[in-house]
Amino acid sequence: MNPVVAVIAPGMMGSAVGKRLVDHGLKVLTSLKGRSAETKARADAAGMVSASDEEIARTDFILSILPPGDAVALSQRFAPALTASNSKPVFVDCNAVSPPTVERIAAVVAPTGAPFVDAGIIGPPPRPNDAGPRFYASGSEAPRFAALRQFGLDVRVLDGPMSTASALKMSYAGITKGTQALGAAMLLAATRGGTADALFAELQVSQPQVLAWLKRTLSVMPPKAYRWVAEMHEIADFVGADPSAHELYLGAAHFYEQIARDFEGDKKEVAALEAFLGKAAPAP
Repeated sequence: MNPVVAVIAPGMMGSAVGKRLVDHGLKVLTSLKGRSAETKARADAAGMVSASDEEIARTDFILSILPPGDAVALSQRFAPALTASNSKPVFVDCNAVSPPTVERIAAVVAPTGAPFVDAGIIGPPPRPNDAGPRFYASGSEAPRFAALRQFGLDVRVLDGPMSTASALKMSYAGITKGTQALGAAMLLAATRGGTADALFAELQVSQPQVLAWLKRTLSVMPPKAYRWVAEMHEIADFVGADPSAHELYLGAAHFYEQIARDFEGDKKEVAALEAFLGKAAPAP
């Protein structure tokens, strides 16, 4: 019998993961309590079924996929339903959180009797005809989560402690999203300093691959910036043994807060980034 999976929440990643599972023949539940009409429409389009917390606690897997700042609260919300349920679904935390946060979530889930898996998602949401993102998983129960490979998820089990998957996610995101913050900050500084044209021309000549990467990543960054604030705080905690690195990622969190406010406001900085990234090649 095919497993029943709950995916919470049906955001951009969660709904795409839900659709991938639905397309592979699974029933996928989700929680739409208090969610917007846009979110409900996204869940419907993915073929996900709205369910109560009690119904979700009777599934085979619960995949927690939501902004990292909400990860602990979600586990606390479901703890009573999981405790009361005779079924004990595998609770898979797929969020961009640090190992200490994973330990907190695992401590909430453990008394319920539900198995716990730490997972980190690397890559964009699944699209038709692609393999989808990698779900790196760790912990003694990770091989159970790997059963979803046959239903379209690229699950890769890691050796090591329970929080190994989150340590990998923090390291990867610290490089990719940390570099985006540094790049965007310098592009904006060059614009304010009147050197945007010269910087663009120099990057074209000496760093074409860097420029291409910045154009690809920063063009879609502003709408996501609000979600990356908490992630930068998690990374700051992850590198906490190194005070300078800790401060670096706190700075990145503040930068993404600034971009998020601008995106919701007058979009001056967003427009400046778009202008820089959209420059045509200068005439020879």
